[in-house]
Amino acid sequence: MEAWRDPNHRLGPKYGTIVAQCPFGGFSEHMIAMFASWEADTAKTTMTPEDLTALKRAVQALEHPSFAARLANMVGKPIELIEHALPPFAADAIAAAAKKGLEAAMQVALRTLQRDPYAGSQTLHKILATASGAAGGAFGLATLPIELPISTIIILRSIMDIAKSEGEDLSDPEAMLSCMQVFAMGGRTGSDDASESGYLAVRAALAKSVTGAASFISSHGVTKEGGPALVRFIAQVASRFGFVVTEKVGAQAVPIIGAVSGAVINYAFIAHFQGVARAHFTVRRLERLYGKDVVDAEYTRLSGDT
Repeated sequence: MEAWRDPNHRLGPKYGTIVAQCPFGGFSEHMIAMFASWEADTAKTTMTPEDLTALKRAVQALEHPSFAARLANMVGKPIELIEHALPPFAADAIAAAAKKGLEAAMQVALRTLQRDPYAGSQTLHKILATASGAAGGAFGLATLPIELPISTIIILRSIMDIAKSEGEDLSDPEAMLSCMQVFAMGGRTGSDDASESGYLAVRAALAKSVTGAASFISSHGVTKEGGPALVRFIAQVASRFGFVVTEKVGAQAVPIIGAVSGAVINYAFIAHFQGVARAHFTVRRLERLYGKDVVDAEYTRLSGDT
């Protein structure tokens, strides 16, 4: 094999120096290229300390949703007692309102695909959500079908801003649907199996419906009537979103809660989903850098430590 000393410095200073200092008369160009390729691949599979720290924060936020604990601290009651404050018919009303809220948010998301989304302020979103929560707190469960869709749209706008800040292209239907996915990651019930309710498990459960919905949007564009794939996706997200909505409405139904406290609860509601969104899109950003397998392995390792 003929020795090669990179006379034109095509390998750059690092590998040019290696060749120049080689005591065996140089490497072949093919060997140097293979070494450079191997090092590049190794770098991609080894996360930097900064990225590992970001992933650890994401794991903490995604595996230990804190909304129920926040509510319990606010009203001074365990979350189980908060939920008991709801009348028997509330479950159906909450499920319907959660689905309606997500359908309204989905229409906003689909319209956003046609143009650059408005870059809003996270603080402004909190203020708007707080105002809608004040109305809900003042008038109770009766206003939920009106208040929840408004709050959900405001939260989605905030989620979209976070997604953009983490490098997402919101003109891509899959990225936009990932914003909607956040509503399914905000909490879990006490009866949830950890192996089925963790972040990676929820993403895996939604993967097929996300792919189907994204394919429908890509093929049919933005239509007024969603196809079966979109309906199925919303139904899956709504079934989990309803858990967190139940906690929120239950807290607002506690006798000591009024309009002011309802506003505070809605502030916590949007802050909760902002935190989940930041963690979710941090994971997706790292997946684009290192590959899904690498990030999943680190996520699983870190989740065992938290």
